[in-house]
Amino acid sequence: MAKNKYVGEFEFNASKKMLYPYFSTASGLAQWFADDVNINNEDKVYTFIWDGDETKAKLTSNRTNHHVRFDVVDDEDDDNNFFEFKIEMNELTQSVYVRITDYSDMDDEEASELWESLIHDLKEIVGG
Repeated sequence: MAKNKYVGEFEFNASKKMLYPYFSTASGLAQWFADDVNINNEDKVYTFIWDGDETKAKLTSNRTNHHVRFDVVDDEDDDNNFFEFKIEMNELTQSVYVRITDYSDMDDEEASELWESLIHDLKEIVGG
């Protein structure tokens, strides 16, 4: 199946420091992103659970209060999926944006609907 790269930007009324744990910790991700999230601290592999299905992803890059990247662990796929959260601030307007990059099998419309729904849930939690 062909891979697509979705990039979405979402404005938040919250600080980078407040948002970062929602993208980088198992408990933060479990509040809005997946039904449950477990982490193996030894190899930094996160297990995301949606409707009883598990997806494993390795934390491959992070910088506190700036970005987090997960590469999906899939032995059957040479061109692995990934998703990345970047928290950026517009210095001129002092607005905080989250840029999401999702490289997966979903088409743009499907990815857009999914991320808009997830971000809506996150905004309700952080009040942003």
